[in-house]
Parts: sequence; C-alpha cells; structure tokens
Amino acid sequence: MIRNGPVLDDGTPMPTRYWLVGKQARLAIDRLESAGGVSAAEAAVAPAELERAHREYAAERDAAVPAAWEGPRPTGGVGGTGRGVKCLHAHYAWYLVGGDDPVGRWVAEQLARSGPNPAVPGAARSG
Repeated sequence: MIRNGPVLDDGTPMPTRYWLVGKQARLAIDRLESAGGVSAAEAAVAPAELERAHREYAAERDAAVPAAWEGPRPTGGVGGTGRGVKCLHAHYAWYLVGGDDPVGRWVAEQLARSGPNPAVPGAARSG
C-alpha cells in the first residue's frame, strides 16, 4: 500500500490517497470487479454510508494539502468520485489503513469468502 500526497510534484491534484500495490490483492480485486463487483458493492452498501465515507476520505486527503497551496486541489472522495463506487481497489486500500469504508469492508468480506489468501492483508479483519 502506498499513500499519495494530495498534490503531485508537478502540481497535479491527486484525488486517490491510498493505492493498493500488492500483486495478489490487486488480482483478487480485479477478478471481483470483473465479476460485477462494483455494481454489487454499490447495491450492498447503504447510500448514506457510502456518502459519509466519501466525505471522510476527502476530508482526510484535503487536510494534507499544504496551507499555503494556491494551485488546483483534488476533488471527490474515494478514487476521486463523490458518488457511488468507482474502484474497489481504492476503497479496499483505504479500509486496510483504517478508513471506515463500507465498500472496503464489503470487499474484505468477499475476499474472505473466496478462501484464505495470506497475501491479502486485512481479508479477515473485522470492521
């Protein structure tokens, strides 16, 4: 997992704060997304909880923008979107670092159901 700064070195805003880099975890979530996981997660999670998660994610990221920064700022919540589910990887990454993300929790549950995978940290984590 890596944590991105809210603004890249060239001044480009970076909306995605946490990036999942583990190969096995990425592949497992790629498969979940390919099987309709984005739509399934969106249907399984209460809209108000998802909106709250987007707001909290954005607030955490935006708090890291330097006070004197005058350039463009990142927008949106998890994965740069403020509504719905865009990327299971981004939700799961934030969940793994302690974010209260209902989609990340849903992903962890799906990964746990697919069998033990020690390379997917947090798959057995309780939320």
